[in-house]
Amino acid sequence: MQKLLGILDEQLGTVTRELHLIGLVEGLSVNLTGEEKDVDLGVEVLESLLTLIENGEEIDKTRILYCIELAREGRASDIAKLMGGVIAVTAKGKQIKCKTVGQKVYVDAIRKNNVVFGIGPAGTGKTYLAVCMAVAAYKSKQVEKIILTRPAVEAGEKLGFLPGDLQTKVDPYLRPLYDALQEMFGLENYMKLMERGVIEIAPLAYMRGRTLSNAFIILDEAQNTTKEQMKMFLTRMGEGSRMVVNGDLTQVDLPDGKRSGLRHAAHILEGIDGISVCRLSDKDVVRHPLVMQIVRAYERDSQKQKERNYEGKRKEE
Repeated sequence: MQKLLGILDEQLGTVTRELHLIGLVEGLSVNLTGEEKDVDLGVEVLESLLTLIENGEEIDKTRILYCIELAREGRASDIAKLMGGVIAVTAKGKQIKCKTVGQKVYVDAIRKNNVVFGIGPAGTGKTYLAVCMAVAAYKSKQVEKIILTRPAVEAGEKLGFLPGDLQTKVDPYLRPLYDALQEMFGLENYMKLMERGVIEIAPLAYMRGRTLSNAFIILDEAQNTTKEQMKMFLTRMGEGSRMVVNGDLTQVDLPDGKRSGLRHAAHILEGIDGISVCRLSDKDVVRHPLVMQIVRAYERDSQKQKERNYEGKRKEE
């Protein structure tokens, strides 16, 4: 009951505010007052949260908001899919688990397929979960190497004007990959694996002409690849290798007129046996709750812009 309600009933307050209810705690009972449909949703949400608590899961505001989203869609029972299922354990002993149903579908797809496309907005855990799966595959001896790459596409700044050699210039683009690997292996083990060549982190251009065998390969920020780069990357796959290709199609930094290689590849390759395309949504955002609202605001603005463009074309006709 204490874990459900939170400190000073803060977590119950989140549920009641979001669903326009009044909540009253009496002993070990929670009484909800409001519109009948809202009360029904509140009951479903609290039962979902209890299911998580009884299975040893942690409850926070992000998870509460996610349970509310599922209940509104009539999918409250889907929360059971998140029970257990430790993906990996960090160097400090923290267990990594899926926090949303979308993440669970994504992780299951990585387990079952040789090539997986993870497409979704910022904060959905695409890169982090892929790195966790790569580390788990290496530790269980399914692969011999972990290769992480991403296109070094400038987002407002030119690489040539930054100080340092090539490695220094591209390091900021690869920083999220460094951070995730260091958390999983620990800094000392990470450095040793880097020295032995077990872990390789490089710009996408360095992949040309290679055959990558017995490796777990992650292409991050793939929305910034061209069709030619994507084809080059996907055809590097060798015997015993697995690939995960991640990106956010709402944050393409390619020059105008260039179509994203991620969008093109996901379109033409979806449905091929051994290839899975997973589409995460704003509901799968697991960063600060405001990130979900920011993503949705930009999506609404993008939709309005499309509608304005459509109306403008109609008037011209």
